Order: sequence, then structure tokens, then C-alpha cells
Amino acid sequence: MDLLESISRERNLPVTIQRRVVLNALLDRDDHPTVDQLFEDVKVRMPGVSRTTIYRALETLVELGLARRTNHFEASARFDGNTDHHHHLVCRRCNHVADIDHPSLKKFTPPHLGNTAFKVLDYSIHLEGLCAECQKRGSKSAPKKQTAKRPRALSR
Repeated sequence: MDLLESISRERNLPVTIQRRVVLNALLDRDDHPTVDQLFEDVKVRMPGVSRTTIYRALETLVELGLARRTNHFEASARFDGNTDHHHHLVCRRCNHVADIDHPSLKKFTPPHLGNTAFKVLDYSIHLEGLCAECQKRGSKSAPKKQTAKRPRALSR
């Protein structure tokens, strides 16, 4: 909360109760919640709060560097209170997202993209599979098929 206050002061932004409550709700979780999941948490603490307020507070927290937006194919945007560079495990069946901290991923560096006009500013690796809960359920339902159109790979 001290960081929220100091960064907000530097940028002449008010430290609203909504931003405080949304940040606390985000930091209380480690599952990379969606806006809807945070809305459920926050409305218990602040009855009458709107989804739009949660969304705006999250966008501000992302702009301030106090939260990160994480995305993966076929799912809603999720938010993460862990702003350190890290990677994710994504369950194909239930869309659960978890952080992964593995030494080999820390050694990864993005490739030089040669003659492309693209400059890499950040990257995230996500590994897809089945979480422990979905593995326990067995093959009752097949993993979700990849139907999202993937971006065309850049040539080396």
C-alpha cells in the first residue's frame, strides 16, 4: 500500500479506496484472477461496487506497475499482483493459471529477430497442461481443443 501511495503521489493521482481494495484483493490471491473473480471478492468488502470500477482500478494499477495483465489463448484477461518477471502454467481444461519458477526458464532469452521491425519489450512463457485437480478427475472431459487462431510465426 505504501508503494501505491508513493507512485500515486508522483503521478498526481488520488489514492482511492477502490484502488486500495482492488489491490488488496489481487494481492490476497495467487491464481491470476479475472475481473469477474475480483469483482466477487471486492463486492463483499464494498457492496455496491460496479464491475466497471474494478476494471478501471485494475487498469490504473497496471499503468502504475503495481499489477500485470496476463493473457493466454481462449481465456479472459487475468491480473497478477506479482510484477516480477515470471512465467505461467495454464490448465487446458479449467483455465487455472499458476506461476512457475524454474531455473531453466530464467536462462531463456528471446531470439534476435533479425531484419524484422519488431522490438521485444517483454515476454512470458506459458506451459499448457492439466492442473492437479483436472488430473484427479481423469478423462471425464477431454482437454479443450486449440481453436484460437495463432499469430503467424516470425521468420528467423
